[in-house]
Amino acid sequence: MSAPKLLKQARDRAAVRRYSPRTIAAYLHWIKRYVRYHGLQHPSALGATHVREFLTWLALEQGVAASTQNQAMAALQFLYRDVLEQPLLPLAGVAPARAPRRLPNVLSVEAVQQVLRCLSGTTWLMASLLYGTGMRLMECCQLRVKDIDLDRFEVRVRAGKGGRDRVTMLPHSLVDPLRDQIRRCRVLLARRASRGGGYVQLPHAMANKVPSASRHLSWCWVFPAARECWFEPSRQRRTHHVHPTVLQRAVATAARDAGLTQRVGCHTFRHSFATHLLEAGYDIRTVQELLGHKDVSTTMIYTHVLNRGGRGVRSPLDAMAVSVSAAATARRS
Repeated sequence: MSAPKLLKQARDRAAVRRYSPRTIAAYLHWIKRYVRYHGLQHPSALGATHVREFLTWLALEQGVAASTQNQAMAALQFLYRDVLEQPLLPLAGVAPARAPRRLPNVLSVEAVQQVLRCLSGTTWLMASLLYGTGMRLMECCQLRVKDIDLDRFEVRVRAGKGGRDRVTMLPHSLVDPLRDQIRRCRVLLARRASRGGGYVQLPHAMANKVPSASRHLSWCWVFPAARECWFEPSRQRRTHHVHPTVLQRAVATAARDAGLTQRVGCHTFRHSFATHLLEAGYDIRTVQELLGHKDVSTTMIYTHVLNRGGRGVRSPLDAMAVSVSAAATARRS
């Protein structure tokens, strides 16, 4: 088997298992790196020992994070189990790396306001949605018009992490900006459709069931890309959603302009959303549902970053400072 044929088999098997496009791209990336590392040998001629060698090289020589190493291992397990049908035998040293427990980076309400003030237009609206709804970056980029209910103040997140749908709130302050954004999407769709374009990608077999849906406003991206792209299989000029790097760069620049010393990314808004809800007294189960966490233990991490000092415990230094201050006041009087 040639390398392109192997990659096509891997892509087809991943599609059958309903992996997301980003997961498929990541798995193909690790398969190619694995093959290149072993001198372009076919993986069927390799085995668990070679997998262990590759993972060790990633950890020691490349210094990758534990999550990255685990992703590479998952890709190779998929390759041998589902593509080559040669499941890896248990071997010492081939085990998931233990990821260290990290506390999320959380901004104060004032810091969030400072970052949002340094944004404008579409990037401001997207960042406001991340903080106001708790959505992930790609969930915001892939938001469609039909998933926003301006009357019920709801946002339906389709096929989130783990393929799960959920409903989160829509901030009242964003209703008018979103209505204006949808109006711009309608104008953009009409202009591109008049030129023979304006098509959007539809999930699964929707394009076969309802071909006209690819040009319907309800299926359009809320945040479309500035330019169309040519899709050869259907010979269409399609409109993709905005690329995530557009917002990532804008947020990084806004954080610098705001003078923040913390590391601020798009996911920081999601962490801040959850923490500020818990600080406001909302039930952790409610926050879990809004975030789309499968297990409440994942949501529990935000209880450790609440603005209450060290788990609500008062430092003895503060008590000493109060006593010293009181004694000084008494002496002066």
